[in-house]
Amino acid sequence: MRYYDPRYDTTFKKVFGHPDLLISFLNALLPLKESELIETIEYLSPEMLPKTPDGKFSIVDVCCKDKKGRQFIVEMQMVWSEEFKSRVLFNASKAYVNQLEKGEHYKLLQPVYSLNLVNGIFEKDLPKDEFYHFYQLVHERHSDKVIKGLHIVFVELPKFTPRNWGEKKMMVLWLRFLTEINESTEEVPAELTEDPCIEKAVALMEESALTKEERYRYEKNLDNVRVERAIVGEAIEKGIAQGMAQGMAQGMAQGMAQGMAQGMAQGIEKGMAQGIEKGIEKGMAQGK
Repeated sequence: MRYYDPRYDTTFKKVFGHPDLLISFLNALLPLKESELIETIEYLSPEMLPKTPDGKFSIVDVCCKDKKGRQFIVEMQMVWSEEFKSRVLFNASKAYVNQLEKGEHYKLLQPVYSLNLVNGIFEKDLPKDEFYHFYQLVHERHSDKVIKGLHIVFVELPKFTPRNWGEKKMMVLWLRFLTEINESTEEVPAELTEDPCIEKAVALMEESALTKEERYRYEKNLDNVRVERAIVGEAIEKGIAQGMAQGMAQGMAQGMAQGMAQGMAQGIEKGMAQGIEKGIEKGMAQGK
């Protein structure tokens, strides 16, 4: 049995195009209380259209809302770049603002949740097992004081390792699905088929479950990611090389400047010392 990787655009959208799977996924990974769990969803257009003709257009992987009016944006990012953070904030803010038409009251605004799965590590200074990052607007000194509206989650998939987290069982199962099912999978772990939603998601990744067109688009996704990785890698290498060259040039310039300054200072000091010495000698000679 051959399986496909669910992290690529075509397969990711195939899995989470099923409402029951998306609801299970969101409830598992979003910081929702028991009373806040999602029950039903309505898919929205993934095209984040601007309010004005000259505004910026953007596309997300999955966008939906529940019966309370809360909006949920899901993105799977295979190649990390710092610009992705800005894009996430931009799309979440746009979804929040676009809820209201002219003249409508602010009390109609509902929260927007942005869930972002990243196939890379961007918080390198944090512990290796800290893969889940939840951001919201909080008071600088009192973290319990929160301005509700935007809720942004980043998940660093390479940092994730399975654990026996009782209260987070579904989170662990979904993240195992995303990180363990791929082209090299020969046997699906039994734990993943115990839950009906995960079992259904795994079945959708079987080669026989994809149409010829979907398999073609999947291969194109792989090619696009390879090209993007090469471009980002080249840019990083170029940046490092430029940084080293600039650093060396600045170091040489600073060294020369310091050397000249020290030389001049030493020369002045030596000259003054010699002048004083000769002056004393001349004075003493004249005194005699």
